[in-house]
Amino acid sequence: MKQFYKSKSLLRLTFLFAVLFSVISVVNSCKKDDDEKFTDHIVQFEVKGTTGTVLKTVVTQVGTNNQNIFNPTGTVWTSGEFFVNSSQSQLNLAANAVLTSADSELVVNIYIDGEIAKTKKVTGAGEKNAAVVYSFLEL
Repeated sequence: MKQFYKSKSLLRLTFLFAVLFSVISVVNSCKKDDDEKFTDHIVQFEVKGTTGTVLKTVVTQVGTNNQNIFNPTGTVWTSGEFFVNSSQSQLNLAANAVLTSADSELVVNIYIDGEIAKTKKVTGAGEKNAAVVYSFLEL
C-alpha cells in the first residue's frame, strides 16, 4: 500500500514540475520578443559632387537632433560612422551646392549598416539642392 501511495505522489510531483517548466518557458519566450523591438545601426551620411562643385551647406538630422555644416571643403563630405538606435525613427540629409556645368552632379547618400539605404542625385548647372529621408519604421 505504501508503494502505491509513493508512486501516486511521484506522478503528481512529476506532473507539477512539467507544468511549471512549461509556464516558465512560455514566459521567457515572450520576454525575448519585447527586448528586440529596437536595435542599434551603424549610420553614415555622405554628400558628393563632381569636379568643380562647390558645397555650400549640409544639414543632417537624427531624430530631433540636427546639425548644420556651412561651406565644407572639397567636393565630398562624409559624417563618419556613428551608432543610431532605431527608436530615433527618422534620419534626414540635405545638401546645397553650386554646380558648374550641365552634366555636373550632386549626390546625397544615407548608409545603414554599410549599405546605401537612400540616395538622391540631381544634375545641372547652378545652385542645386538634394535631400533624402530614411525612416526605421518603414516596412
